[in-house]
Amino acid sequence: MVLFQRRSNEIMGLIPIRKKIIAVPARLNSSRLPKKLIADIGGKLMISRVLEQCKKSVPESNIVLCTDSEELSIIAKNLGINSLITSSSCSSGSERISSVTEELIKIAWPSDDFSKKNSNDLNKIKEATLIINVQGDQPFLDPSVLDKISDFCLNAEKMPEVVTPVFKLSKDDIHNPAVVKTLINKEKKAIYFSRAALPFIRDREKKDWHLYCDYWGHVGIYGYRADILQNWKSYPVSYLEKNENLEQLRLIYSGIEISTFPVEGDFLSIDTFDQLEKAREICFKNKEEKYS
Repeated sequence: MVLFQRRSNEIMGLIPIRKKIIAVPARLNSSRLPKKLIADIGGKLMISRVLEQCKKSVPESNIVLCTDSEELSIIAKNLGINSLITSSSCSSGSERISSVTEELIKIAWPSDDFSKKNSNDLNKIKEATLIINVQGDQPFLDPSVLDKISDFCLNAEKMPEVVTPVFKLSKDDIHNPAVVKTLINKEKKAIYFSRAALPFIRDREKKDWHLYCDYWGHVGIYGYRADILQNWKSYPVSYLEKNENLEQLRLIYSGIEISTFPVEGDFLSIDTFDQLEKAREICFKNKEEKYS
């Protein structure tokens, strides 16, 4: 029904034709957990699990691994997924994807001859291109979340600059610095991201904070309008980004709007050995339940 409505709106001229592509930034030498992307989780490499989940949302041709590693590129190729080789100096996943934005746009619009476009046409294409940034360390990525990002952006009257899904945190994760929290205003825009619990509940025990408000976790997936992403390096690095070590704070500091919408689930990103062990336990438990 959504697809039918989308096409009807395009024909009637209510919203412009838009395209999407999934970009997975990946590097082997992560600082906190080196080579985590090729860690074994239930008999499969972590990065393989992520790419296979992406394939459940879009065709292989609409998925691109953005990496500085030939080893990861070969893994993607064996799954039928193309790669773009990026610089090893990229400081974040968003910067890595930003460095190959033009190539991603051309992949998203394969039938267009960009050599014949003027600057105005090129700008319109960028504003009509959704690049979904999927982190390579989310082995249990829910494909329906990718579909929801697409619906949220592609069916909007005006495509948002950036969108990211959020989920309600359990009380056990509110004070876990490995879980990124999102503070949201009444218009569902992100005000701030932090490893600390936001908001602070005055005169209450920390263990009871969940009783006084909802805390939202950041899923770690972004939908970028291509023109916003391409300008990544022009946004200044602030003390916020440096202190929290969170790349999305660069956008907040620069005044870029980040829209959010809620999704249900428990979204595990693997940054530590403990989280890797948790992922392995989940796989083992799922396998036991399957054959019980």
